Amino acid sequence: MTTDPAHHGALNLALLRDRNDTAVLRAVRAAADRGTSRVELATRTGLTAQAISKITARLLADGLLTEAGHERVAGQSGKPRTLLRLVPGSRSALGAEIGRRELRLLRVDLTGAVTARAEEPIDPDGGPGPVLDRLAAMVRALTAASGTGDVLGLGLACPGPLDTRDGVLHQVTGMPSWHGLHLREAVRTRTGLPVVVEKNTTAGVLSRPGPDDRAFVHLGDGVGAGLVLGGRVQRGARTNAGEFGHQCIDPAGPPCACGARGCLEAVCLTALRAGRTGEAAAALAIGVANLVRLLDVEEVTLGGDALLADPEPYEGAIRAALAARLPDPRWQHVALARATDLAVPQGAAGLALARLFG
Repeated sequence: MTTDPAHHGALNLALLRDRNDTAVLRAVRAAADRGTSRVELATRTGLTAQAISKITARLLADGLLTEAGHERVAGQSGKPRTLLRLVPGSRSALGAEIGRRELRLLRVDLTGAVTARAEEPIDPDGGPGPVLDRLAAMVRALTAASGTGDVLGLGLACPGPLDTRDGVLHQVTGMPSWHGLHLREAVRTRTGLPVVVEKNTTAGVLSRPGPDDRAFVHLGDGVGAGLVLGGRVQRGARTNAGEFGHQCIDPAGPPCACGARGCLEAVCLTALRAGRTGEAAAALAIGVANLVRLLDVEEVTLGGDALLADPEPYEGAIRAALAARLPDPRWQHVALARATDLAVPQGAAGLALARLFG
């Protein structure tokens, strides 16, 4: 396996010579199986025909694009236009999710389709070293056939608080031995791949397209939210926006691992441990209604292992809370979506693909 970071750096520099390459690749990907012509690319990107010709020649030589038939434009004479399509398998990206009890890893092609996956249980009380060693072994297994030479990078999602700028974890609930870990560097050293780290909830909100104002609410071994507002991911001044689980909904409620009392996370997890799903759903519904009223989002996607194991009580409670607490009819049109169980690692893989598509 090639693990020289310089090799991967040279590969990525060749792929990302300038923003124009990225714009062209993004436009070709948007055309999907239909394909698109060089003339259409010039229109969509605003680039000149000469620039498009040079860029597409380079991307064809790199194997990222292929010529895929011709189309004749109605009402126009002359040669038919050559269509270009993305070559999905020409490169790949990895997406990993480090949970408190499980490690998930995906390999995706350039369209984001999952081509391989692996899952491993982990010890929530163990230190990070064995978990990251296991992750590196899973990376090797998923790339054994072709090596990592075609892998754009590894997107890594984990619970917060997380400083995404430095790739450092801070006081993650239920993972005390991970506090202060330079996660990005530790994984990069073990895999030799470019690594992007992100909170699991932010990866979740990026796992699928949606409206410009939306949230991803996650209930698993913790509670959190990822936010997109005005079409932009919200990370906050310290990259910890979305600590949704630590809003207080009951000042006399159970103690939370963060040191406070009555946090939404503490109320939900206490109820779930006692088998009181309805109580957990009612608490989460209060939190979601608060979020919708505060941020005026158009869509809330619900995810996380605990919620997806029995989603109906949560969806029903949230709809009831929105109707009761937000009586303006406009609020009743907030869309509820249900995430897949792979939303977080797929969102993480998308962060790695962004090295190519912007």
